[in-house]
Amino acid sequence: MDYSVPTRVHVESPLVSQVSRTLEADTSEKFLQLIQWFKGHNRAIVALSGGVDSSVVAAVANLCLGANALGVSAKTATTPVEEIEAATDIAKKIGIVHRIIAYDDLANTKIVQNQPDRCYHCRRELSSELRKIAVKESFDLILDGTNADDLNTHRPGAVALREAGVRSPLAEVGLRKSDIRSIAKGLGLPNAERPSNACLASRFPYGQLITKIGVSRVAQAEKFIREISGIGQLRVRDHDGIARLEIEKNERKYLFDENLMDIIGEKLHSLGYKYVTLDLIGYRTGSLNEQLEKQIIPIHLKGFSESENQP
Repeated sequence: MDYSVPTRVHVESPLVSQVSRTLEADTSEKFLQLIQWFKGHNRAIVALSGGVDSSVVAAVANLCLGANALGVSAKTATTPVEEIEAATDIAKKIGIVHRIIAYDDLANTKIVQNQPDRCYHCRRELSSELRKIAVKESFDLILDGTNADDLNTHRPGAVALREAGVRSPLAEVGLRKSDIRSIAKGLGLPNAERPSNACLASRFPYGQLITKIGVSRVAQAEKFIREISGIGQLRVRDHDGIARLEIEKNERKYLFDENLMDIIGEKLHSLGYKYVTLDLIGYRTGSLNEQLEKQIIPIHLKGFSESENQP
């Protein structure tokens, strides 16, 4: 896919038609709505994480706005290194202007304390950093990759983004994760099937303090397991010295090797874990939210219904 488009695309552009023909009817319609969503806007910042969702937003923003689109990635204490690398690679692939900003999110005690609204404070801080760029450089939009599925899960961060005026075009046109992966394939994005990731703060049960030592330990553990096992989707949940390994259900079998289990156990012990366990249920997104009696579900809040999300 050639992203070096000299002028803005629109719903009848050959490039858009080419992608649209690869999609199922409902997804194609939403993709065209996404293209139309950018009509009337001039300059946009895209919070680019390296995941497929924000990558699609960045690719479409670049197609529609060209040099007036800017991808911004935040390098913080809780950002996995591979996410910054992925964001850099995808930005080069789609040709969007890309910038990495750095700040210490663990200087924020609200994040360190790790209460159930932790993501609210994280996204609020990110929004503030992006707003500084928008004001200084006259961007009229700040965008993120929140999708329609995200609005049905515990997402206090989505509330913070909405309060800060950050727009979520994928969610606003009703695109779900499966739709987005299909569009990413149509756009030729190399991360169309990339497993989802999340900030490293999500590895710690609510109420357990998040420290730089703990974050580093989790990052090293996950990197080691991926490299030695070839497993794509996993999380090392840190329960105050106990490592609980969540592995994608169809990848759990890769750990059924006594020698491999010994090597992983020894490595994680060397990182400071007292015990290393395997979660028999396997990986599921947001598993630490299962303990919450009350969750912040954006779709149940004012301002997040489908009728209110129209551009």
